[in-house]
Formats: sequence, C-alpha cells, structure tokens
Amino acid sequence: MGALPGFLKRQQAGWQYMLLIVATTALLSSCAATGGGAGGLRTENVIILVIDGVRYSETWGAVPGVIPNMSQRLMPQGTFCNNFRNDGFTYTNSGHTAITTGISQPIDNYGTELPANPSFLQLWLKQTGKPATAAWIVSSKDKLDILGNTLHPDWQNQALPSLNCGVSGPGSGYRADSLTLIEVLKVLQTQQPNLMLINFMEPDGYAHAGNWEHYVRGISRSDRYAKQLWDFLQKDMHYRKKTTLLITTDHGRHLDTVDGGWVEHGDDCEGCRRISLLSLGPDFRKGGFVETKYTLVDISATVAPMLGIAFPQSEGAVMKELFTRKSLRRLPAGTVPIP
Repeated sequence: MGALPGFLKRQQAGWQYMLLIVATTALLSSCAATGGGAGGLRTENVIILVIDGVRYSETWGAVPGVIPNMSQRLMPQGTFCNNFRNDGFTYTNSGHTAITTGISQPIDNYGTELPANPSFLQLWLKQTGKPATAAWIVSSKDKLDILGNTLHPDWQNQALPSLNCGVSGPGSGYRADSLTLIEVLKVLQTQQPNLMLINFMEPDGYAHAGNWEHYVRGISRSDRYAKQLWDFLQKDMHYRKKTTLLITTDHGRHLDTVDGGWVEHGDDCEGCRRISLLSLGPDFRKGGFVETKYTLVDISATVAPMLGIAFPQSEGAVMKELFTRKSLRRLPAGTVPIP
C-alpha cells in the first residue's frame, strides 16, 4: 500500500493524540484514586542524581574505598547495575541530554545549544497538566540550564520545568556541590516536586584542574551527599515509601594509558564509557545486582512508564531487572504513540 494522503495522515494523527489524552487521563485518574503511582506502582516521585565525571576505577571498582555510603549502606537497599554505560557521546551536556531525552545526541558542551528533543520532564508536565514547580533541574553546573528546553519546534518553550543551575543561572559560574545540596533540600521541602534532576559537578571540575586529591575528595563528598539525600527522602512524610532515587554518572574519564589520562574524557575508551547506576525505591529489588548491559538512554525508558507517560522517542529499554516481581507485573505495558 502506498503512503497515506496528507489529510488521512492528519486525521490519523488526530486520533492518536485523542487516544493518548484518554489513556493518560485514565491512568492518572486511576493513580489518584489508589493513591499510588502508575499502574498501581508505589513510586509517585522520581529523583535522578548525576555525579559528574567519575571513573569506575575510583568508585565501584574499588569499594568501599571513597564511596562507603553508596556501596555499603545504600546498595543493600536497592539494585546496582554493574554494566551500566555511556554508549553515546562522553561529555557532560551529551550525557545529561541522553538521560533527559532518551536520545544520544552530539551537542555543544559549553551550554550554547539546546537538546534537539524534549525531555521527559516536559512531556510529564504537559501530559499531567502540573505546574512548572512540580519538576526541577537543580545543577551545580550553570550550563546544564539547557536541559530545561529544546530546539524541537513543537516543544520549544512549552511545559518548561523549573531551573536552579549554577550560582544564579546561565553564565553565572559553577556552584559548590554542598550549596547545591542545600538548594535541593530547600526545593524538596518548599515545592514538593514529583520530578527532579540533580547534578553534582566537583569530581569532574577538580579532575579537569588536574587535582587528584580534590577529585577523589569530590567523589567522597558526593557519596556523603547521596546518603543525606536518601535519608531525607526516607524520613520526609511527603516522599517516604513513594520515591525512587536513581544515582548515576554522565561519563567517566580516560584510562591512564590514553593521552590526557584521568584529567580528560570524551572518547570511547573503557574509562569514559563504563559508569554505574544505583536504583533505590519502593518498586525496586533490595540487594539486587544486575550484569545486563544498560545505558543512559534506558533511564528515561524506565522512568516514563513508572510515571504513566508516553515517551516513545526514547532509544532505550525498560530496565526490568530493577523491579520486584510484583512491581514488574504492575508496570504499564506499552504506550500510545505521540503524533
């Protein structure tokens, strides 16, 4: 059969859009009625913490080492992906864009280019009708302000999440991770968002400065901050028992045998590619250990159905091994394509 005439394509797209609205509304109404997440999952909130530019050999390849909190205290409470990777472009903005849009994209790393596609935060805000304060990007790096918008003509300047990046926005410079944690906790307490992406930058920043001692210290601090964040989520009445926390890295660093060594990153060496993912939440297995290969684009593919949204643009796959059997059965099967 040949291509559909233009008016039939438009009619088909219209029906798909109507189906999407009906399906999403029904799903969200069901969630509201049961007081739980999509499809009866317990997760109602998702927080993604990105510890920028840490190499596997200094973190999960040397446990407990400088990450005793994540490896000894948090890991038994969740599932760890040991073969998690950045199989795209191993730079900060590209890595974060892969997480938020589900698509590996070469993108300017200085913060002058928006992602080509909308983020799952935008789609979630649009499909739920929630206010901008329900989804946040809180980043130590000011340049990650770009994650809040897109070049896509149908989505640019639409359903934008709230931003708190760098000292005071684009061009203001990087902010200490300790101050970013304070901002994170402030937003969680005052705005009670359902979605948040966090960036801690100090390990990457000190590595680029060639300061090994401070690079390692930055990893250790991030480990401590991750534990503080999880402790807050476990105690706060709004978040306890219904919040998922994903702790990952946007890229690693060169192997010592590569020109530039640990100071730089950006190629396809194993040091840059191999990263990690620790998944904590009421729908995930406790003490789980996964050797299946997963990548950054799989984060959005996993989060979207947990939130009850259609996100077919993602190149990733649902990381099924993270879930308990009960939660996996409740995970919504399939989504209606977005026209």
